[in-house]
Amino acid sequence: MASGHSVTIESDAGKTAGFLDSAYEEAGASIAKDAAGTVQGADIVFKVRGPEEGEIATLPDGAALIALMEPFAMDPKVIAGLNAKKIAALSMEFTPRITRAQSMDALSSQSNLSGYRAVIEGAQIYGRAMPMMMTAAGTVAPAKVFVMGAGVAGLQAIATARRLGGVVTATDVRPAAKEQVASLGAKFIAVEDDEFKAAETAGGYAKQMSAEYQAKQAELTASHIAKQDIVVTTALIPGRAAPVLITEEMVKSMKPGSVIVDMAVAQGGNCPLSAPDEIVDVGGVKVAGFSNLPARLPADSSSLYSKNLLAFLPLVTAEDSSLNLDTDDEVVTAMLLTRGGETVNERIQS
Repeated sequence: MASGHSVTIESDAGKTAGFLDSAYEEAGASIAKDAAGTVQGADIVFKVRGPEEGEIATLPDGAALIALMEPFAMDPKVIAGLNAKKIAALSMEFTPRITRAQSMDALSSQSNLSGYRAVIEGAQIYGRAMPMMMTAAGTVAPAKVFVMGAGVAGLQAIATARRLGGVVTATDVRPAAKEQVASLGAKFIAVEDDEFKAAETAGGYAKQMSAEYQAKQAELTASHIAKQDIVVTTALIPGRAAPVLITEEMVKSMKPGSVIVDMAVAQGGNCPLSAPDEIVDVGGVKVAGFSNLPARLPADSSSLYSKNLLAFLPLVTAEDSSLNLDTDDEVVTAMLLTRGGETVNERIQS
């Protein structure tokens, strides 16, 4: 390969995304018939998801494993298995939110696609026109779209809903989000008290808000939600269950035909009525929970994720292209979970 590495890919790994084995071979990769053959003798193993317990036995001792590890939900048996084989596991979710690491930030690249796809799915379930249409037969009112959470996914959802012609409002607990929402042409809605002004971590994530703030925010948004056609919820807090933003009472206040897309369903959901990979009908209101939205855009999600991995690779390889984890680089140290038979990341140490 151009960077000096030899690459082996499992057969048909890219088929769903439209990337055939022949394309990888033309780029210089070798094709293995199964997962065991793919990782045999590997110094670095790239995966999309972290390994299941049964997969660890196939990994070479002392190899580096780089994947979306879901670090806060890791099975202790998986961690023990990685340490038993002295695997250096690195979690793409722990990529620091710093300028230098932006090209490696898989959470952002996948969240961007998720926000777009959430609105597309919501518009399809809604079953009515999104933009205002004036015809000889009458006027079609534009869809009212409310996006809850204005991180990467939320901002893309806002932009997509606006492009489709919806009237968009949004909310977030982080003060910085207000200007970002307005820049996309949406109206910002939030309880802007002292707690709100300090509701963002140094890493740019939302903090867990107090019960008192959540109650005030719920009161503000309850009447607003009742008037909406499509609501997209995106609120996640690393290492914790997703906060409840939409109660059962709020759902029942919405008009029949309205849609809720719960992007946080895999972490418990922002709405207690959502279910993973199901569309639940609550009095005519459709509550949709999609646990893996990037998979609904397989070609783009694969392309962006591969670029994230490629951007990270130089940080864990030496000039001769060999594996090198003897570094104090802040990006690498933040992402390391296990190394040399020990769990080295304090964020997952029990």
